[in-house]
Amino acid sequence: MCAKATMEEFEALLNESLQIDTPQEGSVVKGRVIAVEAGQAIIDVGYKMEGRVDLKEFADMSGSVDLSVGDEVEVYLDRVENARGEAVISRDKAKREEAWDRLEKAYANETRVEGAIFGRVKGGFTVDLGGAVAFLPGSQVDVRPVRDAGPLMGMKQPFQILKMDRRRGNIVVSRRAILEESRAEQRAEVISNLYEGQTVDGVVKNITEYGAFVDLGGVDGLLHVTDMAWRRVNHPSEILSIGETVKVQVIKINKETHRISLGMKQLQSDPWDAVEKAYPIGSVHKGRVTNITDYGAFVELEAGVEGLVHVSEMSWTKKNVHPGKIVSTSQEVDVMVLEIDSAKRRVSLGLKQTMRNPWEVFAETHPVGTQIEGEVKNITEFGLFVGLEHDIDGMVHLSDLSWDQRGEEAIQNYRKGDVVKAVVTEVDTDKERISLSIKALGDDTFSEAIEGVKRGSVITVAVTAIEDGGIEVDYNGMKSFIRRSDLSRDRADQRPERFQVGDKVDVRVTNVDAKTRRLGLSIKAREIAEEKEAVEQYGSSDSGASLGDILGAALRNSERG
Repeated sequence: MCAKATMEEFEALLNESLQIDTPQEGSVVKGRVIAVEAGQAIIDVGYKMEGRVDLKEFADMSGSVDLSVGDEVEVYLDRVENARGEAVISRDKAKREEAWDRLEKAYANETRVEGAIFGRVKGGFTVDLGGAVAFLPGSQVDVRPVRDAGPLMGMKQPFQILKMDRRRGNIVVSRRAILEESRAEQRAEVISNLYEGQTVDGVVKNITEYGAFVDLGGVDGLLHVTDMAWRRVNHPSEILSIGETVKVQVIKINKETHRISLGMKQLQSDPWDAVEKAYPIGSVHKGRVTNITDYGAFVELEAGVEGLVHVSEMSWTKKNVHPGKIVSTSQEVDVMVLEIDSAKRRVSLGLKQTMRNPWEVFAETHPVGTQIEGEVKNITEFGLFVGLEHDIDGMVHLSDLSWDQRGEEAIQNYRKGDVVKAVVTEVDTDKERISLSIKALGDDTFSEAIEGVKRGSVITVAVTAIEDGGIEVDYNGMKSFIRRSDLSRDRADQRPERFQVGDKVDVRVTNVDAKTRRLGLSIKAREIAEEKEAVEQYGSSDSGASLGDILGAALRNSERG
């Protein structure tokens, strides 16, 4: 019974000893190199277990192997014994396990790890992190796209672990994060040494439509196109080139975004400081057209000083024409200074003011009464526009077309392009208006015919036509019409048929209309006026005399006279 107990105790102690001394499969163990032969290293991992590892698993980045008998190494124990009775061990797996432990700590602590890019794969590169292989996406190689990654291959450099999964064996790293962090530190250091108003040297790094980026020694600043020169700069490439060293002034620094605004023109004297003295209002200067818009043209008076010639100040005569049809870019022109606003850095210029007002010139050379000749440029409902010298027009109103025809009828006799003669009747230089008259070229037959005739006059006319509504009569060549109601004081005698063509009839003038060139005539009005005059001279019916007696007396008196 004692012997049996002793054997069980011995077996338990033996198993305990085996569990302590025998390495566990799937773990990293220490071993000693006992031989190097046939491209393999024979390693004693203890407890009389030996295994073989290919020498290439001990190779460094350059491919060389530095291993000697007696060296102590760590290996990964896959199995305690294979078919040949040897332990199955691996140096690569040992390094991988060691690397994963180390990398997991670095990932948890967000510290950098060292590695070397050794291969190219789809979408990026492979990186050796000292036993573990990681994936480096192409977008994480550098802060800018890399066209040639050759110089980076095989070079030891730091990386940041972005993601790792030990179970799947995935590690994603970034080189860009390291560079951005270093760059941010460098930017912060450079910016801390800069201040607004400081003058520094920089190198033009990039040029865009709106400006240029200047490297100030690790940090870029934006030099906007409007801050390059006092004059107008259409594109930065006009005055800058990539790689050029320029002197700039720090205009503004944003400490939060690390954005720096730079200026070049601020290092030069501002030409606007002397604008009012150099360009007094009313003075005329020569300038160069730099830009043309729908509303006018910009003219450079000197480098950095531009003024606007508004479209309304470009020509005396061309009112609705695009500025590009009056001037062209780079053309030299004479302009007059009309207004200066130094606060807003604006100069208003005039182009037409450097030339004489064509209406004033016309008024001097063509006083009222002057006869002119011109082409009909336009026909409107109120008259003709006739082209005159210096690209100005004169207007012939409907009422000035003819003495004998109404304007609406007379204008039908004219066509666009006809050359006509007319007389200048008025020149208004302020309103830029010239009035012409075609009818003034001939005599006014109406005025001549009715000379001395006024309202209330009694004249003798000749009957020229008999109509139902009245009679047509002639006076010195001027036709008039007497309506039926004006043919007699007595309704019974208001009959047109009692007259014959050629009869001479005394009538009273009731109206003289020079505009319509018509005389208002009435026999009835003459008879009423004669009766009134007779009553006043020879009595009235109130005194007992009859109207017949009064008219008879007036008739006898006129026969004796």
